[in-house]
Amino acid sequence: MGFWAHLDREAVFERGDVYRVGFDAERAAHAPVRLAVLGAGGVAQSKYLPALAQLRTRWEPVELVALSTLDARAADKLATVWGAPVYADSATLLRDHRPDAVLVTSSDDAHAELTLAALEAGAHVLVEKPIAESLGSAAAMCRAAEAAERLLVTTCNKRYSPPYAEARRLLDAGALPRPALFSAKFVLGYEYVDLLASGTIHVFDLARHFMGDVRRLSAVSAAADLGIVVMLEFANGAIGSVVTTGAALSLHPWERVEIFGEHAWLEVDDQLTLTLHAAEYEPAQAWSPAMPNTLLSAEEWGGYVGMLEAFLAGVRGGAGELDPLDGYRALELVTASRLSLERRAPVDLPLDGDTLQ
Repeated sequence: MGFWAHLDREAVFERGDVYRVGFDAERAAHAPVRLAVLGAGGVAQSKYLPALAQLRTRWEPVELVALSTLDARAADKLATVWGAPVYADSATLLRDHRPDAVLVTSSDDAHAELTLAALEAGAHVLVEKPIAESLGSAAAMCRAAEAAERLLVTTCNKRYSPPYAEARRLLDAGALPRPALFSAKFVLGYEYVDLLASGTIHVFDLARHFMGDVRRLSAVSAAADLGIVVMLEFANGAIGSVVTTGAALSLHPWERVEIFGEHAWLEVDDQLTLTLHAAEYEPAQAWSPAMPNTLLSAEEWGGYVGMLEAFLAGVRGGAGELDPLDGYRALELVTASRLSLERRAPVDLPLDGDTLQ
């Protein structure tokens, strides 16, 4: 089935609906969701809003009720392009519209404040990574969501990108007997991003997604702080490593994940291609996007469409595949890595209360 398992084969090959915009009775029958975006900056405008528009085009009953931004010049553009009122003050937006669900895509320092305000207003929340700037704030957000009986999830778009989604399907199907070794790299070439909290955290999330919880890690840095290696010990006995640096090149190969089982392994390169090496004397099985670009959009390939679908299903009370603690655990790995670098010693997980701040 490969990357295309989730495509509507009947629509593409029998009805000629390659864009998948024909009437979808099942999707159209979903309960309507009124959604707002708080902090509609670059990632909201380039990823989330196009993904939302794609879902709506495919008959997903989601209404964009309002957006907020502190950028006065962007406000008029947002209102014109997306046909929704734009606020400078998110609290006023929440009071005026009482949305069912909220996307928090603001700067990292506002994640906790906006998430708590949205939860207090009765909204379900999907917040960008990192969930917060500290574990203490993240814990408070999780407690508030539980008390309000609302869904709180953190961005995990890579899980829904076709190469990684297919890798997970292969693992679940037993293609890698006894997976025991995880190896990853994540590199960048620009310095304005917090490498661990805004970049490597995505690979930490993938490590947990594929291998389970981490019980101990140890981090070391290269000379002149040019890179970091994080060694992971998983609760199930598997081990792993993550190599990451902000001193590489951003427009060259930047991400790689390998998972090894017993005499079988798979690799995902640059969130683009997946290769399964299943047996010694069998050819490798490879999947790559050699298909018309009319079938999968950039928003689907990036995982944003699938992630929003999963979030909306949770908002509607469907079977939850998103764990509210995933965002907390990913940030915990970032925090533990920094503690290990500072202490020059391994760090056990979960972290205790003294390290939450």
